[in-house]
Amino acid sequence: MAKTIEDGFKEFHRRLTPTDGETQAAKNHRSSIERCLRSNFEITRFFRTGSFGNGTSIRAYSDVDYFADIPVRKLKQNSATTLREVRNVLDVRFRNTGVHVDTPAVAVPFGTDASESTEVVPAKFIETDKTGSYIYEIADGDDGWMRSSPDALNSYVDEVDSMFSGKVKPLIRFLKAWKCYRNVPISSFYLVLRVAKYASQESSIIYSWDVRNIFKQLLDKQLPALQDPIGISGYIYPCTMDAKKNNALSKLDTAFTRADKARDAEKDGKISEAFSWWNLVYAENFPAYG
Repeated sequence: MAKTIEDGFKEFHRRLTPTDGETQAAKNHRSSIERCLRSNFEITRFFRTGSFGNGTSIRAYSDVDYFADIPVRKLKQNSATTLREVRNVLDVRFRNTGVHVDTPAVAVPFGTDASESTEVVPAKFIETDKTGSYIYEIADGDDGWMRSSPDALNSYVDEVDSMFSGKVKPLIRFLKAWKCYRNVPISSFYLVLRVAKYASQESSIIYSWDVRNIFKQLLDKQLPALQDPIGISGYIYPCTMDAKKNNALSKLDTAFTRADKARDAEKDGKISEAFSWWNLVYAENFPAYG
């Protein structure tokens, strides 16, 4: 229960943060996957990325992502072939788990909780940038390879987050929570960079204002492609196909309308009403007023 919208968002963030049990579950299968890949592909680096890697994971929804640095001699020119080979090796080791390709990764869905589901991204080391971040090539979904740097991404998000005393990662979580609870087909990677870039241009962060403003910005610009602010991955697209983008825009329109009404109610001192609107935004998962 919370008395103010600010307190509501603080409590909401606490609920979104994975439990110690989820965090441990995320680690449980790492060593067996790593041993399998070292034996078959001679990987030189295996490290956690994604939402668990950058501190924006969502309780009960976020899976665990790893990059597997595979020597060039073990890779195929066609990235889809490499994905299939990695899938086949992991499927032999982890039978009956439903190992499958989910470009640019191979998914190993252990257990029933998302925190036990692991995605492995085969990666080819290219170079380090001027800050020392490792740059890789990963599957681009069209049989080729595209550049990616989890190190640089995490450094960028950390830098923007530190500008606002740790308020940006929670803001990212609030957008990702909406995606998860409302089943919105927008890339989590896109949301992370979009929110971080938005925050980098602001002077302060007030969650009820900024969640509403990000919804409006995305809606007004019709979910535009985002030029990678760290200058490595080129353009980043919100959805994999037009049908998914249309679906996402429809849900975005509804979310903005509700967030806008929540902000109006808050400005008018109608706090209970504001809580009700935020609860609708988040599919009945926002803390209760009181």
